[in-house]
Amino acid sequence: MKRRMRGFTLMEVMVAVAITALMGTVVAMAFQTGITAKETVETDADRYRQVRVALNRMAREIGSAYVSDRYDLKRFRDQNDRPTNFIGERDKLLFTTFAHQRLYTDVKESDQAVVEYFVEASSDREARGRLDLKRRVNSNVDDRMDRGGTTDTLFEGVKGLEFAFWDSEKKQWDDEWDTRRTEKKSILPTRVRITVTAVDESGKEARYVTQARIMLNTELPRY
Repeated sequence: MKRRMRGFTLMEVMVAVAITALMGTVVAMAFQTGITAKETVETDADRYRQVRVALNRMAREIGSAYVSDRYDLKRFRDQNDRPTNFIGERDKLLFTTFAHQRLYTDVKESDQAVVEYFVEASSDREARGRLDLKRRVNSNVDDRMDRGGTTDTLFEGVKGLEFAFWDSEKKQWDDEWDTRRTEKKSILPTRVRITVTAVDESGKEARYVTQARIMLNTELPRY
């Protein structure tokens, strides 16, 4: 006797297609979630790397800060205008450092430079309202400290920048330090605390803190 061949009914086919589509949707959502999580982790890691590089650079340059009494007294008669100073405020810092790196061979530059850190609105037209951490550097220390040099963006998307200066005599953190003042003329803070508040891609704020220890915290004397 011949067996009777029985196929699938329309309802069974529709149920099978629905189950297959559901499984495909679940797998696609899992892949999409994994890809999104991977991109988020990579973005956060890249941003953390950028702020870490910026803080390390700031700590290295601040750690090599110095003030010197070796300058042309005829040219710089006023102590406030002397070419080496350490002028720190709560949200910006201007100083001379031995941490300058020459980028080109045989360039007429030394390891001395004037460096300034501050926060300013971004110059990018597509990023209106964004604040960036800026760095101005001038390898010519013989000029006025508040002029010249080139300005670059050290870190994008900054919410705030804060400095604190450790007074080893008073055993406390100060909000400012100015070697143009008579009582601070020959002294630098032993440590500088740097706090950067950044905004991630989701709009959340994150605070990054580090400290720089200044090795030459007394004025280089004139011989």
